[in-house]
Amino acid sequence: MDRLRAIMNTLRTNDSVSVAELATEHGVSEMTIRRDLDELAQQGVVRRVRGGALSLLLRGEEPPFGVREREAVEAKQRIGAEAAALIADGEAVVLDGGTTALEVARALHDRRLTVLPLALQAVALLASAPRVRLVLPGGEVRQGELNVMGPLTESSLKALRFDTAVIGCCGLSAEHGLTAHDLPEVAVKQAAIASARRVIVACDSGKFARTAFGAVCPISRLDVVVTDPGIPGEERDALMAAGVTVREAV
Repeated sequence: MDRLRAIMNTLRTNDSVSVAELATEHGVSEMTIRRDLDELAQQGVVRRVRGGALSLLLRGEEPPFGVREREAVEAKQRIGAEAAALIADGEAVVLDGGTTALEVARALHDRRLTVLPLALQAVALLASAPRVRLVLPGGEVRQGELNVMGPLTESSLKALRFDTAVIGCCGLSAEHGLTAHDLPEVAVKQAAIASARRVIVACDSGKFARTAFGAVCPISRLDVVVTDPGIPGEERDALMAAGVTVREAV
């Protein structure tokens, strides 16, 4: 929900938050804020203390999957449908992990494709797809995120060739390119990109305000970016100047 996202944005710049101050800021009861903080505590974002909470967000790490799953939900669904529409029946697709890529998986469920997902959430979703040929990589499962990573995953990708790689990200900008927080995932994304003829990045416009720790690739390596109309104009222009097609899902 928007309030949880706003509280998390506050936690990124403050070491602690107060129940009373948050209740006043958001125009809700203190009991509602306590429930919000309890939910964030269950996700490992905060530690609850009397009267508020202490931030556990590390500047070099992304928020947990369960928190990100609630951010920009409708925009991600539209992005997922738009990205899926760019993929033709019969293609071989490597599908990245992350909340937006999971929406792409939902939109691909009834299509005739060969898909290698890089996250267990997408594996579970596509396992029931009647016309999807599901191929699984090896590798270690990253706890919480449920993405696969490591040398076995990278070897699986290097042994295959895909028509399209659908990649998610933690940050995207003309200056810093595609970035991600988790370094083993950076290596997996790079291997997926190297194995594909075409690279589609699916991300909501909030990612253009962020730069993560690990550099994946420059924007010149991307073919299409599917996002929402909130993309900053200067970033859209820079992507297009680099030869990247930008599609805004509405």
